[in-house]
Amino acid sequence: MTTLAIIWYSRTGGSRQLAEAARDAALEAGDIDVRFLKAEDAEADDLLEADGYVFACPENLAAIAGVMKAFFDRTYYEVLGRIEGRPYAAIICAGSDGENAKKQLERICTGWRLKKVADTPIINVGAQTKEEILAEKSIGDSDLEKARELGGTLAAGLEMGVF
Repeated sequence: MTTLAIIWYSRTGGSRQLAEAARDAALEAGDIDVRFLKAEDAEADDLLEADGYVFACPENLAAIAGVMKAFFDRTYYEVLGRIEGRPYAAIICAGSDGENAKKQLERICTGWRLKKVADTPIINVGAQTKEEILAEKSIGDSDLEKARELGGTLAAGLEMGVF
């Protein structure tokens, strides 16, 4: 069976909600196995066993969150040259900008020679103060719809064999 791995990290809930929306849409869109993996638990074998990927994480201090970066650091060389051409999509949850995290994540995927199948949305939650940054996030419906679209697109494309 075709497998989609959704690998995510979230400290305050925003990226988790986005990853869940992508997962739910993927489950509805195709007859595929959807693996929902926290970045801290995901390993190289999870990447090797999947046919496509959705990565969801926050931007922290103008970069992808450290836990997500640690996932990439831990698995990068183990799968290098072994997952080339597989499709991926990503989504970034940011307090104000998100562009650097988007570039960083996409450069990692380019190094793996993955095939980007959708633009990477940046969901800006507008958190600027310490209290806002550390508060539990609530992602709005229009932003959750962007994540659902990513998950559904990946699942349907994998099932149809277009990726």
